[in-house]
Amino acid sequence: MAASYNGNPVPADGRAITLENGRFQVPERPIIPFIEGDGTGADIWAASRRVFDAAVHCAYGGKRQVVWYEIYAGEKAYQKFNQWLPEDTVAAVRQFRVAIKGPLTTPVGGGIRSLNVALRQLLDLYACVRPVRYYAGVPSPVKHPEQMNLIIYRENTEDVYAGIEFREGTPEAKELIELLGTKYGKKIRPDSGIGIKPISKFATQRLVRKAIQHARDHGRSVVTLVHKGNIQKFTEGAFRDWGYQLAQEEFGQICVSEEDLYQAPYHGTLPAGKILVNDRIADSMFQQVLTRAQEYQVVCTPNLNGDYLSDACAAQVGGLGLAPGANISDEYAVFEATHGTAPKYAGKDVINPGSVILSGVMMFEAMGWEEAARLIENGLAATISQKRVTYDLERLMPGATKLKTSEFASAIIENLQA
Repeated sequence: MAASYNGNPVPADGRAITLENGRFQVPERPIIPFIEGDGTGADIWAASRRVFDAAVHCAYGGKRQVVWYEIYAGEKAYQKFNQWLPEDTVAAVRQFRVAIKGPLTTPVGGGIRSLNVALRQLLDLYACVRPVRYYAGVPSPVKHPEQMNLIIYRENTEDVYAGIEFREGTPEAKELIELLGTKYGKKIRPDSGIGIKPISKFATQRLVRKAIQHARDHGRSVVTLVHKGNIQKFTEGAFRDWGYQLAQEEFGQICVSEEDLYQAPYHGTLPAGKILVNDRIADSMFQQVLTRAQEYQVVCTPNLNGDYLSDACAAQVGGLGLAPGANISDEYAVFEATHGTAPKYAGKDVINPGSVILSGVMMFEAMGWEEAARLIENGLAATISQKRVTYDLERLMPGATKLKTSEFASAIIENLQA
């Protein structure tokens, strides 16, 4: 282990999380790196950290404690090191395996397309995991938001994240258009920009494997592959086909396809312990999460579809302020806010910290600290039910009390301690 990262000494009173047989081995005082985040990140992180520490203390009475360790990315890193994403930051996450971060800005100009994407690709965090559930009392544009309780597994390394683009009018675009026309008979207008989206069997199947494992381990009985395979047959259509293949080859004893479900021996009834693996066309799925959300439990998507779908689902249950997220691989996990930096609100102590707080719930679940996770989730739910909320929710909740970011954290702590 290095003695320091980003010039910050590694805390002497903590230990690194390790990996054994594919599972995190968590000491009683784990070192958890955090990236504060840009814009409103400082306000959000300060509030979230207080909630995390209170929940751990309340759950374990001082026997366990998170040893927080700051690392840098985004504007703070650029100011300190003239780099948006220092190598030491990535090295620290590799060393300590589990990290949490606030929202990061996207650098203007050339270089890194997105800090979030860069971090995911450098650590091969191939699954973007977005649980979506409703908390009683949260304003919603749909009649029955309580029917939404699903978790989205979005492929995190390919599709548009690995997309190759050529600007209209460049020699590269002209050359590719000519090649496609002369060699493959594909006519493309000469004034077109060109984009290529790769989707591989390897990346698809490791994502579907992760989603089915989650369903198996958490008592979920439906895994849905979402795709646009009716049009893009060899990318998104292949995503569907490879997903079914993986389900049959590796989980054939517990997985049942929708086609098989209505034949003997099932005759339309899924037995306990079995998982239905089905698929939906992406545009149809957007309609169904509005009208039949209760039919879906674990959703598995290519990158772009998952980006759209996760935000659309979150909008039904309170928006991105209550939308947690994680980026995971078989070795590392980075938990994060799913919203932007909102720089005009920076330092004003008004933003909803719920996204980072609920991402912390996911983090504690991954660490096996279920007691702390449940305290936080229940404390948040109780606070919302009391209509003590930040401005984004207060303006939509008649009779609500508007709290600052810090006050909202204090109310959650009060409720989880109760």
